[in-house]
Amino acid sequence: MSTQQLEAKYGLPSEVKFCKRCVMSNQRPASEIEFKHSINTKKKTLNFDEEGVCDACRNADQKEKIDWQKREEELLQLLDKYRSKDGSYDCMVPGSGGKDSAMQAHILKYKYGMNPLTITWPPILYTDYGYKNWKNWINSGFDNVTFTPNGKVMNLLTKLSIENLMHPFQTFMLGQKNLAPKLALKYGIPLIFYGENEAEYGNPIADNASSLRDKSYYAINNMDDIYLGGVSIKELKEKYQLNNQDLSTFLPADVNELAKSDIQVHYLGYYIKWIPQESYYYAVEHTGFKARPFRTQGTYSKYNSIDDKIDDLHYYTTYIKFGIGRATYDASQEVRNKHLTREEAVALVNKFDGEFPDRYFNEIMDYIGMKPERFHELCDQFRSPHLWTKESGEWKLRHNVALTGADDK
Repeated sequence: MSTQQLEAKYGLPSEVKFCKRCVMSNQRPASEIEFKHSINTKKKTLNFDEEGVCDACRNADQKEKIDWQKREEELLQLLDKYRSKDGSYDCMVPGSGGKDSAMQAHILKYKYGMNPLTITWPPILYTDYGYKNWKNWINSGFDNVTFTPNGKVMNLLTKLSIENLMHPFQTFMLGQKNLAPKLALKYGIPLIFYGENEAEYGNPIADNASSLRDKSYYAINNMDDIYLGGVSIKELKEKYQLNNQDLSTFLPADVNELAKSDIQVHYLGYYIKWIPQESYYYAVEHTGFKARPFRTQGTYSKYNSIDDKIDDLHYYTTYIKFGIGRATYDASQEVRNKHLTREEAVALVNKFDGEFPDRYFNEIMDYIGMKPERFHELCDQFRSPHLWTKESGEWKLRHNVALTGADDK
């Protein structure tokens, strides 16, 4: 049976293709931050050009043509305009102490003389290494505001996100993304800095700078359009007895307040050449960042996204839904930065993608009150027929980048 005749869930392309340059497939969603029920929402996915090369790889090509000295001059002009003279906060850097947020905050303060306020929406379940890195980051010279959401509500929404969306991080990502504009409004801080532009990973190309009111995920007029954990706001209130206060921390800033502001969002990766491995080395040297002493399950790396115990499970769920595991994400990025050949990346993906993250699994299930058996049942329900088939009672991808999938033979 051809994949054209099989159901493709989530609005994914029915034909599976892999980038000729990296190892990413066309099943990769352009964005996983959604307010609507993602099961019924058609996803925009990674685009491939006529040569079979993905947007993210083409963006990497464009980076090699950029005059980075000129870009830094643009950054200096921006910072000179907003740099405070009285020691007040003049920019904001969201982060949990990972390598990227640690590097950008340090550069802004100690190279460019800015006075950043760092803010943190903490991981759902901190790893020991993640918490130590966060402490080291703050202790390297930064003020920090940490906002810890209602634990009972976070627990519920995390469980609902898995049950309804197979997306353990959906509400965490929404809360984290929405925190910055709210606090920028509260403290009157004019600039918010993120690290990498979304174009780095093939998401729709966006301008480097924009006001908050231009960002659709920062404000929504109609509450009926918002789903958390795949459940409407109305149902969360009626069925789960949650109120506006319980949910407000996960929702966007008030659209009317944003309309009055001129707070700007910028990506430091637009102004300086952003290479994740270099961010790691910088963070190690300047903020005391430390990798884990063991390999992250599902990939070969020891330092990417190690803050939250649910990180590993999140990438396992992307493997279930899209056939794309953590090694694919890591290896594709390293191919683009010329740290791996495609052949090496294929071998790493073939070895590590889809490895089950059992290190923290039982602790996560205890946290959300879900039986492990139930999670595995959900995994089977969320597999898309055009991606998966069973052979001798075992699930197998129909197509993989090594061309050893069930339908590649």
